[in-house]
Amino acid sequence: MTKPSLRAAIEAGEFVVAPGVPDMIAGLVSNKVGFDFVYASGYWLTASAHGLPDAGLATYTQMRDRVATLAKTVNAGVIADADTGYGGLLNVHHTVRGYEEAGAVAVQIEDQEFPKKCGHTPFKRVIPVQDMAEKIRVACEARRDPRETLIIARTDARQPEGFESAVRRGIAYGEAGADIIFVEALESEQELKQVCTRISTPLLANMAAGGITPILPVDELRRLGFCMAIFPGLASLAAAAAVETILTRLKQSGTAHQPDVPLFDFDTFNRLIGFPAVWDLEEKWARRKDAGVER
Repeated sequence: MTKPSLRAAIEAGEFVVAPGVPDMIAGLVSNKVGFDFVYASGYWLTASAHGLPDAGLATYTQMRDRVATLAKTVNAGVIADADTGYGGLLNVHHTVRGYEEAGAVAVQIEDQEFPKKCGHTPFKRVIPVQDMAEKIRVACEARRDPRETLIIARTDARQPEGFESAVRRGIAYGEAGADIIFVEALESEQELKQVCTRISTPLLANMAAGGITPILPVDELRRLGFCMAIFPGLASLAAAAAVETILTRLKQSGTAHQPDVPLFDFDTFNRLIGFPAVWDLEEKWARRKDAGVER
């Protein structure tokens, strides 16, 4: 399956909206709704697959396999969170190659110390800017297809070092060769505006529901100067709320009949997940008895 080109979209001036897709059900629903790009968040893929926090606990192999499955499931291009690159320069090279082979159209690497933390939680620490710049150069060189595999450099310096340090790092990471800069956990609309004014490399905005950064409409982010926005937790938090609601109702009432709680249509879901192809094959190949003779 040919995936949409993220570079072509950015060069054409399209604003990229990439919802976070935490699992394959969400991936299939995103196909139904129709998105050109989706975001494979380390936080939400780890929570969905393993029930663990985003604290450097998931391994490269676990994440790479999850990204590969997602890339096979969705029609969209997958923008994949690769944490810190899972180690030093050799690990970064291996990670970029692995994610590219898994089908990611962009690989995101951040400048946190290992073990990393979710960007909207406390106690983050960042590595020296020169070390991260070197990681970016290695990541860019590791790509087999520099045109279609983009490198996203994320800085988490806003909280541990301040806004000015985060801006300086964003500039430096662009100069090191990153295709897109991601300044994580900005704390105000004014900061969102300033990074767009001061960083010339294309910029990603993180609209993390419940996080530190103000949530702005896509049109406003485009006006400020961002080229794309990710919505990493939106589907996951909505799904968790829906699951809690229906399970609470079940426990309280003892019945699945809850007409005021929306459920996805079962027949539609069967078709979404691919049962028609199964039924067609069975219709063609299943053994049948006709007049008592099995054939």
